[in-house]
Amino acid sequence: MSIPDTHEGLGRTDPGVPLLSVENLEVAFRTQDGFVPAVRGISFDIYPGETMAIVGESGSGKSTTAHAIINLLPGSGQITGGAVKFEGRDLTKLTRPQIEDVRGKLIGLVPQDPMNSLNPVHRIGFQVEETILANGQAQGRREARKRAIQVLQEAGLADADKRLRQFPHEFSGGMRQRVLIGIGLSSDPKLLIADEPTSALDVTVQKRILDHLETLTAERNTAVLFITHDLGLAAERAENLVVMHRGRIVESGPALEILQNPQHPYTQRLVSAAPSLASKRIQAAATGGTDPLADALAESTGTVDLASIAHLEATEDAAPVIEFRDVTKVYKLRGNGFRSTDFTAVDKMSFQVPKGSTMAIVGESGSGKSTAAKMLLRLEKKTSGKILVNGQDTDELSRPKLQALRRQMQPVFQDPYGSLDPLHNIGNTVAEPLRVHGVGDSASRRARVLEVLDQVALPASVADRYPNELSGGQRQRVAIARALALKPEIVVLDEAVSALDVLVQAQVLNLLAELQSELGLTYLFITHDLAVVRVIADHVCVMEKGRVVEQGTVDDIFANPQEEYTERLLQAIPGASITLGGH
Repeated sequence: MSIPDTHEGLGRTDPGVPLLSVENLEVAFRTQDGFVPAVRGISFDIYPGETMAIVGESGSGKSTTAHAIINLLPGSGQITGGAVKFEGRDLTKLTRPQIEDVRGKLIGLVPQDPMNSLNPVHRIGFQVEETILANGQAQGRREARKRAIQVLQEAGLADADKRLRQFPHEFSGGMRQRVLIGIGLSSDPKLLIADEPTSALDVTVQKRILDHLETLTAERNTAVLFITHDLGLAAERAENLVVMHRGRIVESGPALEILQNPQHPYTQRLVSAAPSLASKRIQAAATGGTDPLADALAESTGTVDLASIAHLEATEDAAPVIEFRDVTKVYKLRGNGFRSTDFTAVDKMSFQVPKGSTMAIVGESGSGKSTAAKMLLRLEKKTSGKILVNGQDTDELSRPKLQALRRQMQPVFQDPYGSLDPLHNIGNTVAEPLRVHGVGDSASRRARVLEVLDQVALPASVADRYPNELSGGQRQRVAIARALALKPEIVVLDEAVSALDVLVQAQVLNLLAELQSELGLTYLFITHDLAVVRVIADHVCVMEKGRVVEQGTVDDIFANPQEEYTERLLQAIPGASITLGGH
């Protein structure tokens, strides 16, 4: 088999024979108006033991490419041209039994969403054993069970024999992802396709799982095709990158070289948008540009630094809008019979948020950060301590004053699709807080809806559309618009950008910075991702197991962390160890 010349640029002196060779692949989806192209004539090679990453935003064609390789396209999708050669065989020419013999046995898959990939009504053990039996890795249930225990142990799950009897909902997100990694590697495939395998996980859990996956594949000399939207993560985990945009490859080559010297404008945008590669807080007012995050990234000294210092000094002198004083939240967990045990979710938490600033609360899942936000919003009652807003103890407010307080504070949650009613159009959704609080008449409410849609850079025509007609980034802008409808003083953002692609994430973070500058908003920003904290926050509280273990300015925490836990969070930022030109 001849070796394509395209890999001379990857620095290989003797590349050998590709394990997988994708040649001019074209994929289209059938619609009422005919076929719509999704992948447009792409080509790349993967060699034995190599890790290659395909990066791009949602809709770029990266997951479609991965699914086309193993013939797992949805019903309306089909390969319309090109070849996918695995060990010399064109997979596009195989019959269904033949491709099923390759899929799982020779090419493994770790899908993106473990909750949708694992059947909720079957025990974990049954699902792992079924895969092992289907791939011919065991004869009979007893042998399959023995192999299933081994698979889960290799995937890093302790007490694997007991875990087999549990259901998916009894596992954490990280544990479910380990099950899928175990299933994907159970037959020792020669190629593993990992499609956004850790995008929904905390960065520390993400790092542990990817480290473990790296070890397992290295031991087996398994090649990996890694699908992700995060260029920093891709460059950290892969030797070579393929950058896709609108179904085409716009750039490919050695990962570090692309990251440090991107040639294509789209790749440059991806690098600029990745919070893990940023080094400065967004300063919308200071930069005056259309893309403050990119402006901040482009400068290592000068106006951005001075603006950051000026912003911080201005907020330091401001009176605290939010104050927590030794706030504790204890839950009663029901045990056997009538017994219950106490679980302290938040333990004597204290912090202040000056007017017009952003306080980030960071920590892993279960650290208590979202519980703190719910107590501020009065969605949860605190057990002890004091919560003050503008100097007023929220427990001592009369009902009318409490209602007024609720108008002052508005939330934006993680999943915009889950928090927007699919049966209501966007105009009614954004107007809902105005109706609930009896603000204005229908005409004035409509005017306010159009005003806030304009503030979040959405056209007026969006008001008549429904959530399923919008992209993830547009839905999150709608959620922000709804939060702004009542002209609040405080916005509580609970993982508000964690589910978004880096480009969309950058747009939303820029928007939040601009709105804060324009409207003087105070943000409480809940996140597990310190990379995002660096570009949006002034101050940060680091939480572990319900306690604040460290707090201070963002610059102080990043430059001089005092706690080992904070250092672990910083080290877990994808691509944080990679140095870019000019930084």
